[in-house]
Amino acid sequence: MVSAIALLSGSFLRAQGSSVAPAAPVPARIISAKKVFISNAGEQRNPDGDLYFSGGPDRAYNQFYAAMKDWGRYELVSDPADADLVLEIHTADIRMGSYNELRLLLLDPRTHVTLWTFSQHAESAGRQKTRDASFDRAVSLISDDLKRLVGGPATATDVGKK
Repeated sequence: MVSAIALLSGSFLRAQGSSVAPAAPVPARIISAKKVFISNAGEQRNPDGDLYFSGGPDRAYNQFYAAMKDWGRYELVSDPADADLVLEIHTADIRMGSYNELRLLLLDPRTHVTLWTFSQHAESAGRQKTRDASFDRAVSLISDDLKRLVGGPATATDVGKK
């Protein structure tokens, strides 16, 4: 009887101690997509309208677009109706001058359902050069997040340098 209780309590403790759930499936549309449309959802500035990063309001879109083009996994299309997947990039000042959030939404172009979301932070305090480097890193990291999700090699390249 004691050994049965010990055996059961050991099984219970192992089950309780295992806090990692099995991986949920990635939506098939994300994995099978061949053509993508990259959507520029713009940027949400602070109440003063300040830009903390050089390159203008389309910087995240331009850098992310270049990263996806360089990656070469997807055919980039100019009309969302032609896409298997929409990649929507957005920048927001969420900490009033402390940092900005870059958010990438993966959307089903037919249903407009958000299938997946990634976000990275870019420091918006300090010198301009430091802020711009942080922005470049955030774009690179968000690109790598997508690459890892679909099974491609993540490279952590500095997409801001030419």
